[in-house]
Amino acid sequence: MITPAAADELGDLDDVAVYQQLTAAEKAVSRDLLRDPVTLARGLDGTFRMRPHLRVIGDALKAVERGDYDRLMIFTPPQVGKSTTVAEWFPFWWLCLYPMDRIGVTSYGDDLALRRGKTIRGYVEEYGAEYDLRMKAGSGAMQDWAVTEGGGVRSVSVGKGLTGHDVNVLIIDDPHKDRADAESQASRRALHDWYSSTALKRLQPDRNCVVGIQTRWHPDDWAGRRLADEGRLEEGGRWKVIHLPAIADPKFGPDPLGRAPGDPLPHPKIPTRNRPRLLAWWGDMKATSIPRDWHALAQGDPQPAEGALVSEELLRLLRDGVTKVEPQKIAVAVDPSGGGRDVAGVVGGFLGDDKRVWITHDRSAAMSSAEWSTAACLLAHETNAAIIYVEGNYGRDMCELAIRTSWETLQEAGDIPADVLMPAIDLVTAKQGKLLRAEPVAQQMVQDRVRLRGLFTDLEREWATWQPTDPASPGRIDASCILVYGLIPEANKGAIVHAPLPQAPQPGGAGRQPSPAAGAYGRRIAK
Repeated sequence: MITPAAADELGDLDDVAVYQQLTAAEKAVSRDLLRDPVTLARGLDGTFRMRPHLRVIGDALKAVERGDYDRLMIFTPPQVGKSTTVAEWFPFWWLCLYPMDRIGVTSYGDDLALRRGKTIRGYVEEYGAEYDLRMKAGSGAMQDWAVTEGGGVRSVSVGKGLTGHDVNVLIIDDPHKDRADAESQASRRALHDWYSSTALKRLQPDRNCVVGIQTRWHPDDWAGRRLADEGRLEEGGRWKVIHLPAIADPKFGPDPLGRAPGDPLPHPKIPTRNRPRLLAWWGDMKATSIPRDWHALAQGDPQPAEGALVSEELLRLLRDGVTKVEPQKIAVAVDPSGGGRDVAGVVGGFLGDDKRVWITHDRSAAMSSAEWSTAACLLAHETNAAIIYVEGNYGRDMCELAIRTSWETLQEAGDIPADVLMPAIDLVTAKQGKLLRAEPVAQQMVQDRVRLRGLFTDLEREWATWQPTDPASPGRIDASCILVYGLIPEANKGAIVHAPLPQAPQPGGAGRQPSPAAGAYGRRIAK
């Protein structure tokens, strides 16, 4: 905007001087837009919607140009602007700064890569003059084109097309076509070989970087192999990782947006402050996806299905929201955690008159002791549960105290009526590892003695992907095992007979070993 003082000053100049000053001002504005790719996109494209996660991505790309790191991975759900930013605006922005550089844009197929290349070329033709960036005469090929300074873009599918072509910036945009492609060992091997033997060998010594964006379909996909081989930057490795799941989860470490657990990721077509709409959008995606797809596509958290105790197909068959059944005993089961990255399992259900355990609720989340005990009490009140089963391996008295305190606090606050009796508390102790505890419950599922009263995406995902060799201990699996063992104790008879934990020495005598018939859990009713 020209101020009155500036207008007076311009009035004293001839037309040439005015033109020169206006041109200089326009160039200054244009140069200011080159701060990062997102600023450039927002300044040139009126349809580009700025969102907090795109600012994070823009800052990370700027750090690549600045030389903070030369390897960057970005994981987000689909349709939130990452490909437009990284595979289209970023290459144009880079050419504005380094018009002599060559950029390789690769994807799982020629069509997608070519579309990216045509879009970047369109930016050069529409906006390039502002940055002294012009197409080279005769550079008509859409797959491989150049600008007058010698730089340009080559857009091809992964696995081919880069031999003989120098590259300063290599962009890997969705190298796997879909789950089937990513789960094919032959396809993964071919991709890894191409990246190692061809793609990396085209990078130039004067200036080079690799930026990858993809759906995390498999632990050994392109990103998974790179992280396994070269490591993350914060762990002494090479790769900077920007991981932005649809729903913030502390298991992934500090959230780049500073979101609290459970907070939704912004979306370009939904106002950032409209949290209910964002939660509804991601909730619908979760409800319409199988567990593995939700966690791969939306959460960037791939897990193999091979070797899991229960198949996705079986879990789908166990979903039953229509069969009429009369509850005989209602319970809530808790696998506590101390907060942080650990998920506290809080699962509700009942034993039906059909002798099945029906899982009805999953309130599991990363919670402190005060939070999980409150969640358990509220669920117990909501379902009219007669008992709360709690695993007390790491602080039996603390677990009991936490529940009693939460119940009293909720009654004082009026969330639970004062005349409602607190359910019994059954503290149980796991005597063996998770596999030996979970296998009998998995067998109960196979025998159709456990059913799900609806879709439980996270619970199903843990059962369908957890591997016996995994160091993690999913809280939902533990809580559901506790529930099943509590409601049908016979499932636990003889299930765990290997190396039972020794009892504390009794006064006046030697310590005793519990009988193998005691099963996976030993019980004590809290009086």
